[in-house]
Amino acid sequence: MRSSNAATSERIGVLIADSNRMQVELLSNSLRRRPEFQISTCQLNAVSILESVARKPPQVAILSLSSSANPAELVTTLRAFHLAYRDIPKVLLLDVWDRELVVSAFRSGARGIFTINDANLRLLCKCLVRVAAGQVWMNTEQLNCLLDLISEVPSLRVLNSGGRPLLTPREEQVVALVAEGLANREIARELNLSEHTIKKYLFRIFEKLGISTRVELVLYAVNNGEARQAEWLVSGGHVLPGSINGHG
Repeated sequence: MRSSNAATSERIGVLIADSNRMQVELLSNSLRRRPEFQISTCQLNAVSILESVARKPPQVAILSLSSSANPAELVTTLRAFHLAYRDIPKVLLLDVWDRELVVSAFRSGARGIFTINDANLRLLCKCLVRVAAGQVWMNTEQLNCLLDLISEVPSLRVLNSGGRPLLTPREEQVVALVAEGLANREIARELNLSEHTIKKYLFRIFEKLGISTRVELVLYAVNNGEARQAEWLVSGGHVLPGSINGHG
């Protein structure tokens, strides 16, 4: 038989950070009944989390957002935690979520999102084991939020004094691909146009925006661009307009 010390050393250290004392006690007491976990707790703020991790680094951390807490503050705390300890996987425990919170959380270092209302303790334990092992945990809707983000491309919405767009949809596509780092030949292939036509588009874009170089255009796009879903998909050299506007 294995010694109790060996068994203890194999347990997964879990840090629970929560702004609600009653909630953190309920959660920690539930997880302490599971032999695979070793639980520690702290307040849901960057100072408390960093102090707790410095004393005893966990294998995985839970940041639990109570219904009265501010999601923006949670993301800020998550980001500070991640910058200090990138190697510790982090799970957000939420009552409810939205697209903005999901995207911000994963951008700020989260490796998992668990919604309390949709599951039970057994599934939460599975989530913690998987995330501690280096996997990512999210439901299908949350995954779709991230996939939608990947399918978005930079576009340039420039309006004149009358509120009308200065660039045509095709010109916006050209700007988006320039901002992605594609050369004229590659842009022509993506849009199934000639390289000469792309040069003409760029000339008109430069004239409309009052710029003169490709570098200026990229900087303009970065500073003034607005993300939107891709409106074309290349298949065998042909453009399929609107191919990424929905599922199925």
